[in-house]
Amino acid sequence: MNNTIIGKAFTLKDSIFVLLWLGILFITWTFMHGADHYLQFTRETMGKYYSVRYFLIMHITSGGGALLLGPMQFWNRLLANKRLHRIIGYLYLLAILASSLCAVVLAATSAYAINWAYAFSLQIWVSVWITTTGIAFWLALKRRFKEHRDWMIRSYLVTLAFVVSGLILKMPVIYRLGNFEDISPSFFWLGWALPLYGYEMVKAVRLK
Repeated sequence: MNNTIIGKAFTLKDSIFVLLWLGILFITWTFMHGADHYLQFTRETMGKYYSVRYFLIMHITSGGGALLLGPMQFWNRLLANKRLHRIIGYLYLLAILASSLCAVVLAATSAYAINWAYAFSLQIWVSVWITTTGIAFWLALKRRFKEHRDWMIRSYLVTLAFVVSGLILKMPVIYRLGNFEDISPSFFWLGWALPLYGYEMVKAVRLK
């Protein structure tokens, strides 16, 4: 079987995938661009994050890498090249490992400067992130690839939730619901729990 991806004609599915990936690239850039001021590394610009500034920057940059690498693992054109798929998969796992470990530190320290509910929602969120990704990796090692794909989808839904929740919380209409400290935990839960629930519902229907 030819494992190369060069020279193959683009299909409609390929075009749709590229458009979706460009959309993810745009929202990732938009989300990360909002954190540019942290790169000044001053106490004034970083506020409560100053004492954990390196963890914050690593969390954001690694998380951005995971957001862009994740979809590539579901593109059939790249799946045909097993070696390339494996490399992208390892890079995705490493990006999540770095970002999630930093998130654990942030959730256990600076998050409490907001309130307990904010910190707790982040702690559960990062736990789900690590768990879904860890199970996906374990299933790959066991060569249970169908289940591996299911858990990779779950892992990426949790990954994508970071920018989705962040962008929703920046919408003017959301400001009317209350201050950030009060409403953000609810949207953090919504960001990953609702997509996972939706995926399980779709999967259950397809099994019938």
